[in-house]
Amino acid sequence: MADAAAKERKILVAVDESEESSYALSWCIENIITGNCNDTLILLYSIPPRAVYSTLDGTGYLVSSDILATMERYSSEVAQCVMEKAKRACEALNGVKVETIVEHGDARDVICQAAEKLHVDMLVMGSHGYGVIKRAFLGSVSNHCAQNVKCPVLIVKKPKTDGRSK
Repeated sequence: MADAAAKERKILVAVDESEESSYALSWCIENIITGNCNDTLILLYSIPPRAVYSTLDGTGYLVSSDILATMERYSSEVAQCVMEKAKRACEALNGVKVETIVEHGDARDVICQAAEKLHVDMLVMGSHGYGVIKRAFLGSVSNHCAQNVKCPVLIVKKPKTDGRSK
């Protein structure tokens, strides 16, 4: 039993700016990471690919390189804010190494590639809980990862609040 406690684990947590992601990270910290252990918690954020713009937008105006640069800067600032919030959530962890990775690309691909490249022991991610129709249009990142990642995948659903008192 002592050998199991001493085993080093690498746990990849996919984070984004959503409440579901924050809940999944908190749940992981409370339920997966235990005491003084040798775990490495890897926080991964995927900056969505930049939309492809033609030089003219739909109204006939030119889209300048300044606007594109501003959009790129904004994406980087969002990534930085998300990672800072995630790292703050991990501050109280003792004996746990926390690493951060920010990648560019479709979250489905970025998460699956990172899990394989890093040889993680577990992937933890939140679920947005989209309904059937919304999921058909937007796709499900968590479902894609669960189907394609080779390690165990834990999809944490944030409890729904219906506004009614109990």
